[in-house]
Amino acid sequence: MPTNAPSPELSASLEQGGTPIAFADATTSDGALRRFLHGLPGIDPVGLEARAASLGTRSIKTSAKAYAIDLAISMIDLTTLEGADTPGKVRALAAKAVHPDPTDRTTPHTAAVCVYPDMVATAKEVLKGSDVKVASVATAFPAGRAALPVKLADVRDAIAAGADEIDMVIDRGAFLAGHYLKVYEEIAAVRAECGEQARLKVIFETGELSTYDNIRRASWLGMMGGADFIKTSTGKVAVNATPANTLVLLEAVRDFRAATGTQVGVKPAGGIRNTKEAIKFLVLVNETVGEDWLDNHWFRFGASSLLNDLLMQRQKLATGRYSGPDYVTVD
Repeated sequence: MPTNAPSPELSASLEQGGTPIAFADATTSDGALRRFLHGLPGIDPVGLEARAASLGTRSIKTSAKAYAIDLAISMIDLTTLEGADTPGKVRALAAKAVHPDPTDRTTPHTAAVCVYPDMVATAKEVLKGSDVKVASVATAFPAGRAALPVKLADVRDAIAAGADEIDMVIDRGAFLAGHYLKVYEEIAAVRAECGEQARLKVIFETGELSTYDNIRRASWLGMMGGADFIKTSTGKVAVNATPANTLVLLEAVRDFRAATGTQVGVKPAGGIRNTKEAIKFLVLVNETVGEDWLDNHWFRFGASSLLNDLLMQRQKLATGRYSGPDYVTVD
């Protein structure tokens, strides 16, 4: 699929080689924002899916596979977002994030632990002194259907408890109804609430956005609003991260940096369960945006079960034997 460069109109609305001029003209009204977002290059779904599928067929040799497995482990936001979460479960998950394989201390730690706001302090206590971050879902996760003051209070509570990162959800109903300015203003308000204390990941719930064009528009809306990361999904709907919808996000962050000089991270989340799938996503990153994003500061996996499969594959490479699920902890 051909690369879509930013349009001359888009480039003209941005500061040369710098940050956006607050997108002042585009964000004055729903109409202006609609013209801006609908002026982005359209997506050929067949071409997009064919490119994503072709990149997934790349052969990875043993030495490269070992590197990819460790890289993928280091990019995981180890996640538990269940109503039945207990302090004990969160403590165990946080301990696992620091030492994923207690029998092999060369195993890298994960990037973060992701929990509900009321579990942030528990995770933070276990992770004290480590480099593992605490991420918290907020803004009425997973539906995002709450008044803005409630959403901002959710964010404040998480940050006060020690969250290093906030994963917010957009109001998909507002987006699909064309109320782009409302969505933009909520993202900007959450960004302001995070300040310098927490990085902001904006979740689009791509499985509910219907088209790849909508996913691209949401990606730009999130970045314009100040997202540090854009994220596919909550993991709570039928269709979560796929190679194709992640490719749309990757192309968006590539084009946004080309136009503004600002780099934004990408986080596919939900449904990535095994090593083979994770490596396909890493190939997608390398081929679309390059090595600048092959680091957990700019790329994450939102996952719970993925880590165990990565650990089993890592053990197999080290010993020549497939150890099986009894040799890793059950989350």
